[in-house]
This record gives sequence, structure tokens and C-alpha cells, in this order.
Amino acid sequence: MAKIEIGINGFGRIGRLVARVALQRDDVELVAVNDPFINIEYMSYMFKYDSVHGQWKHHELKAKDDKTLLFGDKPVRLVRPKLARLKFQLDCPFISTREPEGIPWGEAGAEFVVESTGVFTDKEKASLHLKGGAKKAVGKVLPALNGKLTGMAFRVPAVDVSVVDLTVRLEKKATYDEIKDAIKKESEGSLKGIIGYTDEDVVSTDFVGDNRSSIFDAKAGIALNDNFVKLVSWYDNEWGYR
Repeated sequence: MAKIEIGINGFGRIGRLVARVALQRDDVELVAVNDPFINIEYMSYMFKYDSVHGQWKHHELKAKDDKTLLFGDKPVRLVRPKLARLKFQLDCPFISTREPEGIPWGEAGAEFVVESTGVFTDKEKASLHLKGGAKKAVGKVLPALNGKLTGMAFRVPAVDVSVVDLTVRLEKKATYDEIKDAIKKESEGSLKGIIGYTDEDVVSTDFVGDNRSSIFDAKAGIALNDNFVKLVSWYDNEWGYR
């Protein structure tokens, strides 16, 4: 199966974590990174050492020569000499420009761009990446839900993990037990690995590094009546984006 070639715009916390995930997958290849605000040396350091998720230990990364990186015993050549590279860390070119339309994603081989700056997130702004040769830019994950669903997420003074407090007025009556059963069924079925379910006594740190998008906390929710419920769900806001 052909790998999906991606580029990352913005190498802050989210961009670096996207890179970590991509480098651990067999179906994704990271080919380019753009961040005009930090230099290559600092970018390398920040990628390797993460105060929340720990030091990068999946490969021994070193340069064999000025054109070859070694990921363990696997040699990877640097084949795009026109672009500055993030040496000693990633097998991808490092680009440095603030304007999305000026980033040569096509030249770097990126089909998809992950927009991680927090700036170019709507369709119009993210589409500027297409001018640089990308086939698709990913910003908002579920745009179809805009205006259809509301809720609240809050992050307490912790290094990582957040929780969603979702208050819902139901059109069709359902008891809280029925809602729990439905969520548990989906977490074990079609949404397994994406939605989680727990009925244990948990705290935020229990979910650091959990890559599921949301873990429903059965004990934390409440139902005012069969038409009005509050649901609580945890997620690692830096890692859990399946």
C-alpha cells in the first residue's frame, strides 16, 4: 500500500506530536516541515525532548554523511538539495516561510498538509496551501458539525489532558443508563479505538498518551431528566486525535 505523504505547517506542540505519530506509522511518510519562527537546532531539540510525552526513543537518529540519515540501521537519503533540511531528526526538508502559498509543498512531495499553526484553520485560509502544490490541507476535522453541536471543554492547571463537559437537550427521551449502554456499544464496535468508555474512578493523568479521540466517563455524567443530560469525556489534547 502506498504511503500518504504529508507536510506539517507549524512545528509547535501539535506539529511535533503529529510528526511523532507519523514516524511511528507504516502508512504515512513525513516529507516536509515549515516553521519560520524557530531554527533547525532548536526544532531538533524540541522534537527529541518532550516534557509531557517523554524523550523520543523509537529510533537512534544520526547522520551518516551530509546526504544520508540513519534511522536505526536503515539509511535514508536526503534527496531534495534545494530545500534546507532538518538534519539529525527527520527525513524531511525544513522550509521557512510565513505565507502558505509560498511553501513548496509540491516540490517536497507533500500530498496532504496538516495545518498546525492555529492560524490558517478555516477553508479559505487553509486552501492557500494548495497554491504551494499540496492536494489537500487539513484544519478543522469535522466541519459538517459547525453550528449543529455545542459544548464546553476546560483545561485545569495540568501539563496535559482535558475534558469535555457536553450538556445536551434531547429531542427523544433516553435514560442515562441507555445513553451509557449506547456509548459503550459503539466504543466496542464501529468506533473502537476512537471512542473509549470507562466506569472506573479516574483522573486526568490516567489519559496521558491515550490516542483515542474521547473517553466517555460513565461516573462523571448526570441526567436532570430523560431529556436533559450532561456527558463528560476525557481526551489527551496533545496526543488523542484518531
